[in-house]
Amino acid sequence: MPYIDESPTMSPQLSARSQGGGDGILPTPPEGLGPVVEAGKGLEMRKLVLSGFLASEEIYINQLEALLLPMKPLKATATTSQPVLTIQQIETIFYKIQDIYEIHKEFYDNLCPKVQQWDSEVTLGHLFQKLASQLGVYKAFVDNYKIALETAEKCSQSNNQFQKISEELKVKAPKDSKDSHTSITMEALLYKPIDRVTRSTLVLHDLLKHTPVDHPDYPLLQDALRISQNFLSSINEDIDPRRTAVTTPKGETRQLVKDGFLVEMAESSRKLRHVFLFTDVLLCAKLKKTSVGKHQQYDCKWYIPLADLVFPSPEESEPSPQVHLFPDHELEDMKMKISALKSEIQKERASKGQSRAIERLKKKMFENEFLLLLNSPTIPFRIHNRNGKSYLFLLSSDYERSEWREAIQKLQKKDLQAFVLSSVELQVLTGSCFKLRTVHNIPVTSNKDDDEAPGLYGFLHVIVHSAKGFKQSANLYCTLEVDSFGYFVSKAKTRVFRDTTEPQWNEEFEIELEGSQSLRILCYEKCYDKTKVNKDNNEIVDKIMGKGQIQLDPQTVQTKNWHMDVIEMNGIKVEFSMKFTSRDMSLKRTPSKKQTGVFGVKISVVTKRERSKVPYIVRQCVEEVEKRGIEEIGIYRISGVATDIQALKAVFDANNKDVLVMLSDMDVNAIAGTLKLYFRELPEPLLTDRLYPAFMEGIALSDPAAKENCMMHLLRTLPDPNLITFLFLLEHLKRVAEKEPINKMSLHNLATVFGPTLLRPSEVESKGHLTSASDIWSHDVMAQVQVLLYYLQHPPISFAELKRNTLYFSTDV
Repeated sequence: MPYIDESPTMSPQLSARSQGGGDGILPTPPEGLGPVVEAGKGLEMRKLVLSGFLASEEIYINQLEALLLPMKPLKATATTSQPVLTIQQIETIFYKIQDIYEIHKEFYDNLCPKVQQWDSEVTLGHLFQKLASQLGVYKAFVDNYKIALETAEKCSQSNNQFQKISEELKVKAPKDSKDSHTSITMEALLYKPIDRVTRSTLVLHDLLKHTPVDHPDYPLLQDALRISQNFLSSINEDIDPRRTAVTTPKGETRQLVKDGFLVEMAESSRKLRHVFLFTDVLLCAKLKKTSVGKHQQYDCKWYIPLADLVFPSPEESEPSPQVHLFPDHELEDMKMKISALKSEIQKERASKGQSRAIERLKKKMFENEFLLLLNSPTIPFRIHNRNGKSYLFLLSSDYERSEWREAIQKLQKKDLQAFVLSSVELQVLTGSCFKLRTVHNIPVTSNKDDDEAPGLYGFLHVIVHSAKGFKQSANLYCTLEVDSFGYFVSKAKTRVFRDTTEPQWNEEFEIELEGSQSLRILCYEKCYDKTKVNKDNNEIVDKIMGKGQIQLDPQTVQTKNWHMDVIEMNGIKVEFSMKFTSRDMSLKRTPSKKQTGVFGVKISVVTKRERSKVPYIVRQCVEEVEKRGIEEIGIYRISGVATDIQALKAVFDANNKDVLVMLSDMDVNAIAGTLKLYFRELPEPLLTDRLYPAFMEGIALSDPAAKENCMMHLLRTLPDPNLITFLFLLEHLKRVAEKEPINKMSLHNLATVFGPTLLRPSEVESKGHLTSASDIWSHDVMAQVQVLLYYLQHPPISFAELKRNTLYFSTDV
């Protein structure tokens, strides 16, 4: 039985602080830090953990250097007749930064050669033990942190010269980076030391996990972890109240518990709001537009005392105002534009392009990302003031909706009093939001630091094994969410396991990642009561039993082996495994060595063997989808269970007589997944390698008549089995799209799913066409989607008429 990691490293609470929200940074002490570690594998993982930590330590040292850089010239001017800051102000703002820098520089200089000249005998526990023993310097820094921030802010407001310095400090890029430096504010840099202690503690967890108990480093690392945890416990209470509390005019303390950006439906249009949850009030605000150099402020749109806030039940809630849903194809177009702009920025950086050009591209990218963020959420989150008005937010993730609801309900358990804020109180509270906020930027890629990881692009394979910890039997299922383009989306769903306290799903899913950094698992109890319908989206509201989140660490998931883990949620433990396949690996079309099957075998070989015009697998899957899956929400988009898909693949490959019985019993998403897999595994794309360049050129033509002539000629040029199968599939997809109001699958959605599958060249042919693996929406992928969309939007095309029609020229493109 493989070791199941239940250590706090995977706990979402532990790293919540560094992600800009949550309940503080105190980690839970591990229970029994003695996992069974295979010596060879453990030591190799130690090296991977240390290499990653060393790279981040270099970035941290560069950040401290950037913070120290203005200190010397500021001190020099302090004794002149025109000082920028006084000596006292300088010492307050930069308190203990020099000491922290020297500690980490020494640590880095000692650790670096050990990691670079790695061998199995290397010991470095004493370095981490020494680093932990110097945390007293951090305690002094934390004690001064609030005063340092306030002093820096006051100095910025009163001195333009210091404001310019503090708004754009230059941080030297790592040695292997193409950029020379990045720009960051002084406020952000002053928070880095606090963030660093948390990250160092996480690394100690990881190191211990992969260090054999009999290794000389083990007791030293254990000691360092104990010191770090005790230190975090002591400062946890110090940091949060200082940064997140405001004193009311009556002398009471009002704590900020949670804040974030949400989309509100206001006056029938979508507005991006910054929502602040305090201990006794929920405040909805927007950032005021201010001229350059002016201090930014929030404008309060409305507030509800928590004593007056209620969540209307589905039966009680009134029907929502008409929510304008953006067509899926427009959202996909935005994603394509964003990825194309991202690609252009990377090219500009690689060629050391002008910073003005890069800034212009970044601005365009931000505009598109902002539009996507504003228009993509569809999950309703309604709150009501018992004294009258209701408010509606739209969220992209049920996890997020649950987080907000739980945070509010937790506060409402206290003895809260209703109140009305005076104009002065409201002004003080709104004025404090800018200082207290924990989420500083809209969650879009263009707002990320250049040193932040870009996320994973490719396919994440996840097996949801089982769950335990339920107090009573229920009908249980799980959903999986991943982040993409700044927001989370639901990607897969297990079957419902009925009337049990220990569901055993053992279902595998293949999830496409688009720059993803986190995986969320939500566990639901299925509600079969038809009266409990949510009027906002007409779906039955199932009860969330638990939820959890883990970071997708590239070093952990980018291995060929399955990584097994457990995620804990409200006393429930969900066991799962995962592994990752990068996009460049997943793009390969590999011919099958066994030519007697159908997967990985040329379509002409299969149709000749079967004496059919369309392969049997295509006909049967299409028939089954049209029989009972055509109204399924997200058909062809929602992942089928991978084990079911593999079972169907094996049955079709073996030409088993039981295939029809198996199809009728199988989940329809698995059947849809089998059809997609068949086309994806063809050794040559359905629309052929030979014609691929011509399809790319044809779809780019501007003149409608020329495009029509070219695109029809290309179809006529396809081999007969390919053409007949393509036309058969085309008509099926059109029938699916006719049910769009029910299944939510538009022609554009279907083109997005099938375009690359039917057109993407095989490995040999694709070398000239592939861009970087991370550029998922490359120009080629956009064109592949457009080709299929062109034929889907075209009036019906008949094989006989196409072959007979002489109106089209037969010249080669």
